[in-house]
Amino acid sequence: MNNKKLAVIGTVGVPSSYGGFETLVENLLDHFPEDLEVTVFCQSSAYSNKIATYKDANLNYINIGANGVSSILYDVISILKSFRKFDVLLILGVSGSIVLPLIKPFFKGKIIINIDGLEWKRDKWNFFAKKFLKFSESLATQFSDVIVADNRHIQKYVLHEYNKQSVLIGYGGNHVHTVTEFSVGLQYGLEKEKYFFTVCRIEPENNLDLMVLAYNESKVDYPYLIIGNFNSSKYGIEFREKFKDVKGLILQDPIYDQNILDQFRSNCFFYLHGHSAGGTNPSLVEAMYLELPVIAYGVSYNRASTFDSAVYFDSQAELVKIFKNIYAIERIKLKAKMRLLAEENYTWELICAKYNKLFI
Repeated sequence: MNNKKLAVIGTVGVPSSYGGFETLVENLLDHFPEDLEVTVFCQSSAYSNKIATYKDANLNYINIGANGVSSILYDVISILKSFRKFDVLLILGVSGSIVLPLIKPFFKGKIIINIDGLEWKRDKWNFFAKKFLKFSESLATQFSDVIVADNRHIQKYVLHEYNKQSVLIGYGGNHVHTVTEFSVGLQYGLEKEKYFFTVCRIEPENNLDLMVLAYNESKVDYPYLIIGNFNSSKYGIEFREKFKDVKGLILQDPIYDQNILDQFRSNCFFYLHGHSAGGTNPSLVEAMYLELPVIAYGVSYNRASTFDSAVYFDSQAELVKIFKNIYAIERIKLKAKMRLLAEENYTWELICAKYNKLFI
């Protein structure tokens, strides 16, 4: 009996060093069944050392960017190179869905698409980009055999918007580790469990303006550290300039050393999560697994991810009130609840087992 052949499409690639989908693939490779022959499509320019295989998977390099507008062509080419050679296509994101109506009549295998968050709603896209992404999303739901939703709210949206059933599969968080050491805090003047913390992409839909304005207004005692890619966009550069004089605010460029990042996360007083777009944000799942006390923007995605068990704000005024009453929050109970929910729902063993059932 021949092994089934699986193509993984839509990420920068592996070894992972980028984002949520890349981390997903990295962990899937550790849990795939032995009789599955896997090829992962990778962005050529992201890898100076182009190895042929990784964790028993074949790597196929595409000389186009995997993110932004170029992701459309990147995914389309990956799909076109795959549909005659593979039994299963696992497509992460909807960018390349424009080609699905063309290949579907000729493809006898299974197309599985994780539609990610509702990408077309993100503020960073202009009117035409949003229209295209919404159209791509509709094609993805129409021409795939299995739709994966990473969040209960996304699952409800797919049913309501397209009258399609989807499979609920989130993300794992147990690749991160609590680090009690806090040597990195000294250079920032931070003490263990005496600072607020956020790590995210510096984008409008992550509500950083709202959180910083609330922090500044509340005059809370502890510093607030935000780590992100401030220099990668006009918004990020302007954000840093706008808030550079806020007392207690520390704006730090990206940190890619996992141990250092986990030191900052593990030892914070409260973790602020302002994401308002997407589905289950990997950074939120990781925060829960690290047993962080989460204060989250109250959008339905975040409430679904945290099972309505975190602390939520929907406005600057609400967050100011939370800051001013921060010591009244039962922090230890909140930490324990976040960890328990993560262990029950967000381990890679559980997530990968759900994906493996789809490949049969």
